[in-house]
Order: sequence, then structure tokens, then C-alpha cells
Amino acid sequence: MTIPMSEAPVTHPTELTRRELLTLASAAVTVGTVGAALPAAAQTPPPTGPFTLAPLPYAADALEPYVDAQTMTIHHDRHHAAYVTNLNTALASHADLKSRTLEDLVTNLERLPADVRTAVRNQGGGHLNHTWFWTSLKRGGTPPPAELTKAIEQGFGSFGALKDKLAASAVGVFGSGWAWVSLDAKGQLVVETTPNQDNPLMAGHRPLLGIDVWEHAYYLKYQNRRRDYVDALFNVIDWDVVQQRWRQARQ
Repeated sequence: MTIPMSEAPVTHPTELTRRELLTLASAAVTVGTVGAALPAAAQTPPPTGPFTLAPLPYAADALEPYVDAQTMTIHHDRHHAAYVTNLNTALASHADLKSRTLEDLVTNLERLPADVRTAVRNQGGGHLNHTWFWTSLKRGGTPPPAELTKAIEQGFGSFGALKDKLAASAVGVFGSGWAWVSLDAKGQLVVETTPNQDNPLMAGHRPLLGIDVWEHAYYLKYQNRRRDYVDALFNVIDWDVVQQRWRQARQ
């Protein structure tokens, strides 16, 4: 299921073009270290509140060889950081919104002032989606625990069938977006997609696992081989975290 955009698409000046990504990759090879190849902006401290950028829950190279360290560093320190900065900037003149949770803001877009709605959707959605993404991954992924496996088998027939459907959905996203395993309004596990930085919360669903298929998530290592990237991610998914989210969503 693709959630339609109710707002006109906006341009994200912080996103890297393919040429810029490849230039960074070439620079890293020449210099010989990831850190030396990154622009100074990537080394700046995380932006300050009301929303902040949490550090990665593991080292940048922890998910090698499936997610390379340079992509992880650029993805987190530049792209995710930009979403946080832009969200804080958008909310600067709305003190009443600064105390609300990110989930509340994204879930209730239609209740927000018109002048910040698009920014919250795109920048707030980007912050929320990436925060969940980092914590969905770990070195040495394992199969889902027994309780979640049972629910997956009831909903999809087998874990393999879920993987196939999720991978096909991720590869099939046109342009930029996400593929999700979510709990729908009836409490059933579903696979769905969203464009840009939209989130299943916007449709009243509870996201459990999201796969980022923006090109900045994989282009340095996989170029246009999105399916290879998606298949690789299955080696580092933290299904224990997914089960925890599933339990919480059912309460």
C-alpha cells in the first residue's frame, strides 16, 4: 500500500546527487580513510533541540560488508542530521509544538499549522524513519524469535514468504521511499510502502520494520543494484527489536 502525498513534493537541497556520491567515494579511495574523505560539515556536533540526532548504536563499520562504513557515516552524519536541523528550524517559531513527540507530530499532520505541515512531514518523517532504521539493524542478524515467527506464518505463510514480499516491495518503490512491515488497524501484519519520508503512522498503522530505499542508503556500494542492497540488509536486521515493537503495538 502506498500512502498518497497530500502535500506537493519539495526539494531537499541536502540530498547528494549520484555524481557527488561517486566523487566522495573516489576521494575516500585516494585519501585512504573514511574520515579524511568527509567534508568538515560531516564532523560537526549533532544539532540541538527540541529534537536531536542520537549517535549510531554501533560503530560505522559494524554492519560491514553488508552496509559499508562510508555510506553509514554519510547517511547518518549528513542526511539524518540535516532532517533534524531542518525540523528544528521549521518549529523555531512554534513554541507550542516543541513539547510534542515526533510520533504525535507525524501522526497528526492535518492538525498542524499549514506553514510547518510539509516540513514536519518531510523533515520530521525523515528523522523518525531513520531513528527507527538504525535501531532495526545489528551485526549478525538472526531469524525472528518464536513468538513473532508464529505471527509471520499466520500472516504470510512463512518467514521466507514475508522476506520475498518485503524485498519485492522495496525494489518496486518508484523513486525514493520506504518498504515496511507494519501492524494495520485490524492488528494484522502487512507489508506496505511509502513515498519519500512518509510513514505508516500517517495511515493509522504501526510500523515495525522499515527498509530505506533512498539512493543515498546504498548507491556508493551497490550503485543501481537495489535488490542486492535489500537482500544484504536481511543479514543485519534485528528481529528481536521488531518483535518488541510488535508486542508494544498490540497492547
